[in-house]
Amino acid sequence: MEEAESKKKKAEFRLYNAMSKTVEVFEPIVPGKVGMYVCGVTAYDLSHIGHARAAVVFDVLFRYLLHLDYEVTYVRNFTDIDDKIIKRANDLGEDPLSLSNRFCEEYVADMKNLGCLPPTHQPRVTEHMENIKNMITQIMENGCAYAVDGDVNFAVDKSPNYGQLSGRKLEDNRAGERIAVDLRKQNPADFALWKAAKEGEPSWDSPWGPGRPGWHIECSAMSAHYLSFKFDIHGGGSDLIFPHHENELAQSSAASSDSKVNFWVHNGHVTNNQLKMSKSLGNFFTIRQVIEKYHPLPVRMFLLSNHYRTPLNYTVAQIEQASETAWFIYQTLQDCEVCLSPFQERLAKSGKKPVQIAGEAQTCLTKLQEEFNDKLSDDLNTSQLVTGRKFNEALKYITLNLKPLKIWQKQKQMSPLVHSIAAVGREVESVLRILGLLPTCSYDEVLQQLRERALVRAGLKAEDVVRLIEERTSARKNEKFGISDKIRADLAAKGIALMDEGKETVWKPCVPVVQGKWVGFVGWVRASVDSWVAFKWIYRFIGWFRRVTGLVDHSTSMKKQP
Repeated sequence: MEEAESKKKKAEFRLYNAMSKTVEVFEPIVPGKVGMYVCGVTAYDLSHIGHARAAVVFDVLFRYLLHLDYEVTYVRNFTDIDDKIIKRANDLGEDPLSLSNRFCEEYVADMKNLGCLPPTHQPRVTEHMENIKNMITQIMENGCAYAVDGDVNFAVDKSPNYGQLSGRKLEDNRAGERIAVDLRKQNPADFALWKAAKEGEPSWDSPWGPGRPGWHIECSAMSAHYLSFKFDIHGGGSDLIFPHHENELAQSSAASSDSKVNFWVHNGHVTNNQLKMSKSLGNFFTIRQVIEKYHPLPVRMFLLSNHYRTPLNYTVAQIEQASETAWFIYQTLQDCEVCLSPFQERLAKSGKKPVQIAGEAQTCLTKLQEEFNDKLSDDLNTSQLVTGRKFNEALKYITLNLKPLKIWQKQKQMSPLVHSIAAVGREVESVLRILGLLPTCSYDEVLQQLRERALVRAGLKAEDVVRLIEERTSARKNEKFGISDKIRADLAAKGIALMDEGKETVWKPCVPVVQGKWVGFVGWVRASVDSWVAFKWIYRFIGWFRRVTGLVDHSTSMKKQP
């Protein structure tokens, strides 16, 4: 972003802080450096599309902070020992640590498919037992936790600000999903820092006896280890505000009076039929299931289509629309790349030298830069960024000027038009790069991958489409337009759009076109008319042939004499 580069440091980045419940100007604790900790997954199953949203949102935040020239330390943990992991391992007859290790690796593979940059650190609970035990010891020495029968519980009554993040009153708290009711607790809201070992479960030695950590302490210990007790951003899904982040805040403050997180940032849920998508409800789609049918880039585009703090309802229609949008974007950039290929060497040599750019192109650049900076700097608003007017005007500028560019191709001459199209193309790619939507492979490859996913959704093979195109071409030559229209409509209903380009017919993925009853009826009528016309001409030919050859017995048509 040529002009934006000099301005980006001056622009204020505003971010919503769940602690203050307001959008605040982001200022890091250490100038030029950002520490960010994001709660990762509990590794007992394949991750679903809700997990994907959290990962993609914080990946864009990571990318944007890097774009603003911050040095970012990004930490995202794995919970690799937990009640759910143990239960799933027992159900499968597998070692709990082996199971969690397997699903940690699967998650990393899913994140790579979604185009997420690897965090600076990806710590696991089992690798940080000493950090966890040391923090629990600190909390106990500060009088904020107590041991009972090998367990260690945090005493919420010792936390005067408990509830400040979630807004909940202490007297309203009840035992939560991961907090069992325990009469040994001083307060029912007290939560486990350390759990005494149970027979057959993994355990680690500690000053309080063998056991394993509670859910919340792991993130406090690992964030302090990698980022210190003071850091800039703590992120996660909005369902973690209570109890997880509230408890993290309480125990970190109890461990160190210097503990402080500048910004608490949370993404909204992904819903299915307006219900939160979760493993416990069984209403989820795994990332693997979704990307079997849809390319990861449009899936990522869908996940960024709403503001990150609002719920996002999962629908096939929205991902279909994202797939069509992705095709248009990458096809435009592919066409641009092909047309500019004869000039690439000279464009590279020109580098950052001042070049003449057409006024219309400069307007496109300025508007796109302004919209991008305004949206991203205002609480990371990715909503309608690649489907918005300014982005599409830039794509339209490229498309409309590719034909005139071919004249300069033949003459092999540089012109302001060449520099203009190249500049707009670079700006479009810069936006896509920061959003994580720029393919790591060639545009030609990603277009082929989009076609392959479209065939999977349509239940067809490439040769099936070729055959149907040939049948349609034959029907059109024989003026059987009802048949040709039906082939085209049937393919469109399956998400395959046919395009006649001169004498050639090509296809591309599209949003499936639902045929109404009248569309089907009209197609049937047209096919029937075609058949009737053919029958009428055949009948006439037979009659003419019989008359010419004398096969018609005219006497049979004469009235008999009395």
